[in-house]
Amino acid sequence: MRFTPAGVPALDFTVAHTSVQPEAGGERKVSCLLFAVVLGPLAQQLSEIAIGRALRCTGFLARRYRTGTSLALHLTHFELIEGN
Repeated sequence: MRFTPAGVPALDFTVAHTSVQPEAGGERKVSCLLFAVVLGPLAQQLSEIAIGRALRCTGFLARRYRTGTSLALHLTHFELIEGN
């Protein structure tokens, strides 16, 4: 957990995504790692969840502030997936 100059809690982390997606009438296995960031009260909530827990995340993609050349998922909502 870090804090912005304005004192807003921020959490930088990595999301591992794995799924099977439909493509051209077939199925494609997809696996990737994404940089992610969450700000404000949601950052505090996420910091209390054990690393490795399965989550369903929603948000938007934007350029990473520090590099400007790669993308990061900015979380606006998350929920725990039970059983993981």
